[in-house]
Order: sequence, then C-alpha cells, then structure tokens
Amino acid sequence: MLNGFKDFILRGNVISMAIGLAVGAAFTAVVTGFSNAFILPLIGLFTRGTGDFSKAVFTVEGTEFPYGLFISAAIAFLITAAVLYFLVVVPMAKVQNRFTAKAVEAKADIKAALRDCPRCFTEIPAVASRCAHCTSDVEPDSEARALAGLPAQR
Repeated sequence: MLNGFKDFILRGNVISMAIGLAVGAAFTAVVTGFSNAFILPLIGLFTRGTGDFSKAVFTVEGTEFPYGLFISAAIAFLITAAVLYFLVVVPMAKVQNRFTAKAVEAKADIKAALRDCPRCFTEIPAVASRCAHCTSDVEPDSEARALAGLPAQR
C-alpha cells in the first residue's frame, strides 16, 4: 500500500505540479503586491481618489459590502493573466509551431492526396506504385511524388 503511494509521489509529473503550484503562489503574491503598490495608486490618480480600494464599502440595511477587495483582486487577476499569456503562452505556442509546422505539412500533403486503384477501385495514396488491396502495379501520380519530395519513377 505504501509502495503505491511512494510511486505516486515520486512520479515526475507530480513533483513538477507541486513546483508549479509553489511558483504560482509566489508569483501571485508578487503580482498582488505590484498591483497594490503601483496600479491602484495610478488608478486613484486618474479617478482623483485615493486608489486604495481595499477600504471601499457600501452599506445596505446595516450590512457592509467591501466591494473594494473584489476590485483589487480582479485587477491582480487581470495582471496575472496578461503576464502569463504574453510571457508564457504566446512564446510557447510560437516555439511549438516552429518545430511541428514543417513535419505536419509534409505528412498532411502526402496523406491528403488519394486516388482510386484502376483495378479494384479502392482508395490508395497518390504516391503509391502498388495497390495495398489487390497488389496490382499502378502508375504513381508524378505531381504527388514531386510534392512528397520523392524522385520520379521510370
């Protein structure tokens, strides 16, 4: 029973997730501090207020609603989301596209070009020189072979 738990804890993805959560919590604290120290006072300058939303409340029948805490948290969330999107998601998407785009294009072009076998009328790749179903010799499509980067057959 404990061996299964040990295997679960020592798995690489669990440790990576724990590190990610710790770094995320520290990043959230930094963003919240930045938001409270710089962004909220700037908003206060533009709105001619104090910029300290944490003490902003409204009262309904004697009950106080601290809406300023929500505004501060929403601003911190927006800053966190923007930073993560522009500094993590967008660069990672560009890196993934750079490494996978060429391989996907080449494979998709070869597989997308299909034709019918002249003997058994089943679909075969256009670059094929033999039908996989009836094993008949067929003339490969020269345009498809050139697109796939294969030499012309004689």
